[in-house]
Amino acid sequence: MNPNLDRLHPYPFAKLNKLKQGITAPQDKSHIALSIGEPKHETPDLIHKALKEHADGIAKYPATKGIAELREAIAAWISQRFNIALEDISAENQVLPVSGTREALFSFAQVVVDSSKPDALVIMPNPFYQIYEGATLLAGAEPYFLNTTEKTGYLPDFDTVPDAIWQRCQLIFICSPGNPTGAVISEKEHRKLIQLAEKFDFIIASDECYTEIYDAENTPPQGLLESAYNMGNTAFNRCVMFQSLSKRSNAPGLRSGFVAGDAEILKKYFEYRTYQGCALPFPTQYASTAAWKDEQHVKQNRVLYRQKFTAFIDILGDICSIRKPAGSFYIWLKTPISDTEFAQQLFAQQNITVLPGSYLSREANGINPGKNHIRIALVAPTDECIEAANRIKHFINTLD
Repeated sequence: MNPNLDRLHPYPFAKLNKLKQGITAPQDKSHIALSIGEPKHETPDLIHKALKEHADGIAKYPATKGIAELREAIAAWISQRFNIALEDISAENQVLPVSGTREALFSFAQVVVDSSKPDALVIMPNPFYQIYEGATLLAGAEPYFLNTTEKTGYLPDFDTVPDAIWQRCQLIFICSPGNPTGAVISEKEHRKLIQLAEKFDFIIASDECYTEIYDAENTPPQGLLESAYNMGNTAFNRCVMFQSLSKRSNAPGLRSGFVAGDAEILKKYFEYRTYQGCALPFPTQYASTAAWKDEQHVKQNRVLYRQKFTAFIDILGDICSIRKPAGSFYIWLKTPISDTEFAQQLFAQQNITVLPGSYLSREANGINPGKNHIRIALVAPTDECIEAANRIKHFINTLD
């Protein structure tokens, strides 16, 4: 067995199930799940239609690189969304379809980490999406946790990382808008990180699966490739972005996304994927093509999330410190008691499941930045989110 398997931590939801074990929630209250970031809005008809029209594609093996139509649709979307000239993003060499960002983020680390170096290191935000840590450990590297706290605007502060750490760094994961905080990395910080990558020769993996859910319609979150392009790095050297249809198009079960950026890096990653064997089925590729070509359903999706955030925050705003995130569908809420106790009691009294923040982070530099926070995923229908907010308000009032 791979000895690094023993270094993996229990997954957050396994810990959450254990926390709830033995508790009988009140049966007169329907269960409201706000713990898992699984979109509940309707998947657009255009995806269903394309899946049906191309259902016979399951009779053929798909190519790892995907059909040209899909890569061209993705390249066109990148161009439009991130203000990059279409001729400067190659559908042939700089775009690669993948079966969702989770799979791609994990496998990417297996490709770019040189485990023959005993001091191989991967930097990641803290709190973080658990895949970053698992991918790092199974690639034979050490994780370096960069705390994102209220003091730093819930963003990574790259200035706090010593040169000795940057020198060991082979890969850095960033997530913007952040999971779980919803904080957005600015172009200024992107530029700083790209300059550090050039100086210390590491790769930036930017997890951007929440970029299409944001508050202000006229100021969408900045993308890593957009920042690189604006600073003259038109080849996107050392920069790779990860994007998905799961959140953007409410299609988590489609397992469809893409990786784009540095052509030399993607060339090696493509070679790895031909052996890994995870090409998207043809029906999925055609459905994905249709989704990337349409923006109307994405705009409607944002409207629904804004309505939920407004209603939820209006109910809770007078009894706790709560803020609307710049992006994503999470609320990162401070708790008046320990996060695990809060989550456990909330389930026991109100039949609501939320995720303790400490399950999403590790202790680093003497603190666990997820401690005394809970992550609330506003993915349920609006009426359930309003009901949940009222129950949470009642629960918090009982703690006084």
